[in-house]
Amino acid sequence: MGRRISLTNVGRSFASLRMTYSKENLHIEISKTSDVFKKKTMSKILIIEDEPELVKVLRDYLEKANFDVSTAYRGDTGLSTWQHERPDLVLLDLNLPGMDGLDVAREIRRKGDTPIIMLTARVEETDQLIGLELGADDYVTKPFSPRVVVAKVRAVLRRSAAETSPTQVLRIADLEIDMDAYAVSKAGNPLDLTPTEFDILSTMAANPGRAFSRMRLLEATQGAAFEGYERTIDAHIKNLRAKLESDPKNPQYIETVFGIGYRFARQ
Repeated sequence: MGRRISLTNVGRSFASLRMTYSKENLHIEISKTSDVFKKKTMSKILIIEDEPELVKVLRDYLEKANFDVSTAYRGDTGLSTWQHERPDLVLLDLNLPGMDGLDVAREIRRKGDTPIIMLTARVEETDQLIGLELGADDYVTKPFSPRVVVAKVRAVLRRSAAETSPTQVLRIADLEIDMDAYAVSKAGNPLDLTPTEFDILSTMAANPGRAFSRMRLLEATQGAAFEGYERTIDAHIKNLRAKLESDPKNPQYIETVFGIGYRFARQ
């Protein structure tokens, strides 16, 4: 009498394998574990947006790009969802019922460092700059391409994950910049920088004395040559100076190069 093999088939999903056998029978059981695998590897995105159709489109594109997506249609419920789920990134509309998007961004930044990409129909430059000064990492103006949003999400997550290769620590005067840990300290005291602020600072600090145009700094922070408002760099620089400099009006570290952009001062 020959041996019998039975196989529990679960398709092409990730699986675990268990074998039991006796003299007469060999049983192979494959248990599906793809759901667990996905939960461990997928980045979670929280969309806070009050337009249902736009939420559906963004959710579809992000899920096809292998992101785990949560949604909220009001500012106050969005903030509550962020507090309970702690997503990897927030897509945040500015015009929200319940709580204004700028207030949501302010609370998120006060309590944590989750990357924020603003979704806005407001065309006024002031609103965009206020959002960036509150700590948002990027913004997209409506109407926009969902593919561009997905690309920006990936770029911001790539920065915040800090999965850069070899460990490198820059020590300049009383500043210490840990490139691997995405950490900055001044005179031994840690500084709370957003991922975008860190990328701007580390890009310039690694090349002291070199002048960087705003467009070059945009490319360094976004990871791709997206068209963006160059003034957004000014908002990030203003935030950096407030955190780095003893006197932001007379900066010791980040100098303005008139007609070009900025540079990190030689120490």
